[in-house]
Amino acid sequence: MTTKDERLSFLEEMKDVRRIRKPNRAEVSTPRELTPGHLERQRAAVESPIRDKNPLTSDMVEPLTAHDVLSWQRPGIQHGVFRKLRLGQYPIEARLDLHRMTVEQARREVFTFVGDCVRYGLRSVIILHGKGERNPDGIAQLKSYLAKWLPELADVMAFHSAQRHHGGTGAVYVMVRKSERDKQNNRELHGSR
Repeated sequence: MTTKDERLSFLEEMKDVRRIRKPNRAEVSTPRELTPGHLERQRAAVESPIRDKNPLTSDMVEPLTAHDVLSWQRPGIQHGVFRKLRLGQYPIEARLDLHRMTVEQARREVFTFVGDCVRYGLRSVIILHGKGERNPDGIAQLKSYLAKWLPELADVMAFHSAQRHHGGTGAVYVMVRKSERDKQNNRELHGSR
């Protein structure tokens, strides 16, 4: 129990204290002002994620060496057409040089290049990928990926390692499909069947 003097002493000490008028509850109303963090979260929630339209994979590939020959054709490509491509007898209408690029840079460039070739009606092109002879492991990395990527592109009809005067096994001739416009021109020129 407390004595009368203790109570009076306590009240003397507490004479300037005022009662809190607000209720003892947490304030849960949302703030009126949006902070930069709020705005960024709202933008990210509403914005659709950027989809990579590039189908080329950058997974592991079968390693190729400097002297491996690349050769592939879609079913239905005539043997004479493929032979002419293999021998480098088609005029080279465009070239893409992948030297000094990373795999990811090359992946983007190859996809864009082949799409541009179709768009502009280029049929016979060359891609310079290098032989990879300076690599300590002897693996031609870009060449290995290119051998996987080109068949993945529906616009690529065939490809073959280039002739020596165009870069040999450090380059590849690529036959690109005709654009719809070129197909229509051929139908009009030769009559549809």
